[in-house]
Amino acid sequence: MAKLASFFYSRLVIIIPYAWLLAFFLAPFFIVFRISMSTTAIAMPPYEPVFALADGWGGFVEKLQQLSFDNYAWLLDDPLYFNAYVSSVVIAAISTFLTLLIGYPIAYGMAQAPRTIRPTLLMLVILPFWTSFLIRVYSWIAILKPEGLLNQLLLSLGIIDTPLVILNTNIAVYIGIVYSYLPFMVLPLYSSLEKMDGTLIEAAQDLGCPPVTAFWKVTFPLSIPGVIAGCMLVFIPAVGEFVIPDLLGGSQTLMIGRTLWNEFNANRDWPVSSAVATILLLILVIPIVFFQNVQAKADEQGR
Repeated sequence: MAKLASFFYSRLVIIIPYAWLLAFFLAPFFIVFRISMSTTAIAMPPYEPVFALADGWGGFVEKLQQLSFDNYAWLLDDPLYFNAYVSSVVIAAISTFLTLLIGYPIAYGMAQAPRTIRPTLLMLVILPFWTSFLIRVYSWIAILKPEGLLNQLLLSLGIIDTPLVILNTNIAVYIGIVYSYLPFMVLPLYSSLEKMDGTLIEAAQDLGCPPVTAFWKVTFPLSIPGVIAGCMLVFIPAVGEFVIPDLLGGSQTLMIGRTLWNEFNANRDWPVSSAVATILLLILVIPIVFFQNVQAKADEQGR
């Protein structure tokens, strides 16, 4: 009886996360994919329903035969969507690189700080999450606009003669993404660096290794899991970002999040927008699979 209960509880621990994924990931994805295979209609919701349970098995088979990939073909024919995907990936990749350049020194400094002040430093990194994301992005409008705080400061210091045009450009988008997602980069980096054995650096220096060389040969390789985790946590949401390019970017800032919003709300073309969302999800699966493979190899090497 005890073995049966133990077997049941061990399986229950596995079933619960799979049930969570089924209910909150696979089921919504199937709904979006189902809409992407339908056609637009003057109705509410504005598409012809497919895979409807009320149709029964016969209706299900009939609807299955009516499925069409025309919406995906439309995305391939229209360069707007391809350019939006490419632009989103490029902006997200550049923003991730900039976030890594800024976040790594912060995480390294936190890991090297005395243990008594590390919790305070960690709280300061998490502190922005206590404020609304939308309010934090809006605050950058007041900072970056021509008559904003940044230009007023530079003008008062005599560094510039005319206000800089930063708002409504890709530079403003980079600033917004780096600022908003910096904690997601710092936290996994700090976790990796904080657990690192400091005696390895001391051993490298005792063997005549300069500090810079010791960092690149010992510290940085050991922090690679944190680097990859931080890059994934920044890159994946940045690709589909909508609020930052909509508020800080200009009309020339083309990202798939804004295109997706326009299709859903302005054009009311739910099938095409669902196809856009489905392809976006498939694009984001690639870095996730890459991260899992790297983690699996790291675990094998650790054993």
